[in-house]
Amino acid sequence: MRQRLFFALHLFIVGLIFTFQPAFAEVNPLFDSGSEEIVDYAKYGEFNGIGTENYKYIIKDRQGLAKAVGEGIYPNTSIYKDPGFVEAQKSGKLSGNHWDFVDIDDQMLAFYKWATTAEDPGVRQFYAALALEKAGYISHAIKGYYAILVHFPKTIGWTYWHTPLYIGKMALNEVDYLTRTHPELGIKLVGAKISISGATDDNVSNDKFVINPGELVKVEPRDVAEKKVKLSRLKIVKSVGGKRVKLVKFENGHWQLRVDGEPYVIKGMAYFPNKVGLSPDNDTLNVQTDWMIADYNNNGKVDGPYDAFMDENRNNKQDEDELSIGDFQFMKDMGVNTLRLYHHANNKPLLKDGYENYGFMYLMGDFLGMYAVGSGANWYEGTDYTNKDHKKKMKESVKQMVLEFKDEPYILMWVLGNENNYGFSGTPGEIPGLGCRAKSQPVEYYSFVNEVAKMIKSIDPSRPVAICNGEVHYLEYFAKYAPEVDVFGINAYRGPKGFGRSLWEDVKDFADRPVIITEYGCPSYIIGKEEKAEEAQAEYHKGNWENIEYNLGGSGVGNALGGVCFEWVDEWWKSGPPPQLDPGAQEWEGWDFKANKRIPGNFRGPFPDGWFHEEYLGLTSQGNGSNSPFLRQPKKAFYWYRQRWTR
Repeated sequence: MRQRLFFALHLFIVGLIFTFQPAFAEVNPLFDSGSEEIVDYAKYGEFNGIGTENYKYIIKDRQGLAKAVGEGIYPNTSIYKDPGFVEAQKSGKLSGNHWDFVDIDDQMLAFYKWATTAEDPGVRQFYAALALEKAGYISHAIKGYYAILVHFPKTIGWTYWHTPLYIGKMALNEVDYLTRTHPELGIKLVGAKISISGATDDNVSNDKFVINPGELVKVEPRDVAEKKVKLSRLKIVKSVGGKRVKLVKFENGHWQLRVDGEPYVIKGMAYFPNKVGLSPDNDTLNVQTDWMIADYNNNGKVDGPYDAFMDENRNNKQDEDELSIGDFQFMKDMGVNTLRLYHHANNKPLLKDGYENYGFMYLMGDFLGMYAVGSGANWYEGTDYTNKDHKKKMKESVKQMVLEFKDEPYILMWVLGNENNYGFSGTPGEIPGLGCRAKSQPVEYYSFVNEVAKMIKSIDPSRPVAICNGEVHYLEYFAKYAPEVDVFGINAYRGPKGFGRSLWEDVKDFADRPVIITEYGCPSYIIGKEEKAEEAQAEYHKGNWENIEYNLGGSGVGNALGGVCFEWVDEWWKSGPPPQLDPGAQEWEGWDFKANKRIPGNFRGPFPDGWFHEEYLGLTSQGNGSNSPFLRQPKKAFYWYRQRWTR
């Protein structure tokens, strides 16, 4: 049975088609940086309907506003007089499609191209500001992004999958991120909020925007960051779970997870240390559980957890000083405290040892019909959430799991599904699908999740129940139809800056549940620039974890509980689905089933080269594969976590 994990990106994703490039310091001044660092828009126009669906900014003094904002920012047109632009245009450097300029090395060329291209004005402004940011002009980029909040907050762009992108929310995320991470500028965004009901489905016709652009204000650098709140001084207004594992909500709306009365931040890891050459695509591997009993060297110990070694010199063999310490010890030393188990477990002594000797607790999951697992459906039919027989079998599967593990002290919480909301049925010979119909049955799916969560609580009221959703897609369905679910888990791959303020705010506004990022990660591969890939992966993880930390209870939106890094070690079987599958070789190309051709990766996304390379997601690699499943070659992201999670 195929159990392939596909990751899709949907709404509010900053940079679906641009790559990560760290900004460098400003060197040369812009031709026209504007007369005001923080533009006083009230001097040049009139704000109407702030905080309502009727928001609009009307320009009264176009010339004055243009002078204040500077080049590349609406409504300024001085870029056409910029000597750099004039030279680039004359030399033909600006020829071609504007989308081809997003990933180029010379971001000033990208700025010139985007600021003058024939594109939706909100989209044009966003990518012009993005180019400024990448080129190191941070303060001017902030002005550019903020101009979208003022003029174009309802702009809708489109993703690689033709799902909507809300440019106003993306711009708000950028302003929030840049002002917080550059306190030396002394700029703070105050009062801004964009709320869009109906935005978490794919139908833009039912969207309702409530806009407050807020304002940028000048402050002392020390006052840019919000002061942390001491939760111990606040009243607890809600408690979920039992005596040992408990979720608490405070009077300020912030959440905290506690274990044995102490705050518990999930520093999680997805762990599948499977042998190179095996694959669920040819029925030689059960990804979720085979590693729990694998003993290829026949020494009576499970291979990955106890026999793995670190090949730090990358010579693809085990030297005398490279001891078989095992992944459990390596992860403990890195600061991991939680492992995510996607669908049940088959080795309780292993889990017990992981808990007692390495300090791991577990997010215990059931696929709930994703990949046709547990429902009795065949793959192409897909789990049908209106089918009574499918639902009965899935409930039996969950019940069996809970009864088997409810008395074990190492279970942190129960997790239902794995981005089932992306699931669709396939067609033989055309497109494989995902063995699940939840995408076309949102009411039935989330209602069933609620039914199962209620059943779990009747058996084990001592732990919270979470869902694993793909992004915030169908968040409003979840909020309406699954009130019994305590935690909103999200698989999210939004880019190196984290998840954006909007993710945390959306969950708070529409569902008011705490959040676990149940998957986040980045491939360590860049087409043609492999030497830069590990650094880019490490920067991506750094930005993601710091965003989670910022939104833990007491800071930011305050509804984060932690996250699960995806993943510990590269999985070679993910080199691609048939017809390209070679589970014994890492390949960087993917397959476009609709076009029936190879593509540079699994799909477009905010990753180092603009493509998702699923087989390179590990914090460690398996080297050349000759010493699998034992060899680990640590990547730079591994060392970053070991420093950050253990400080």
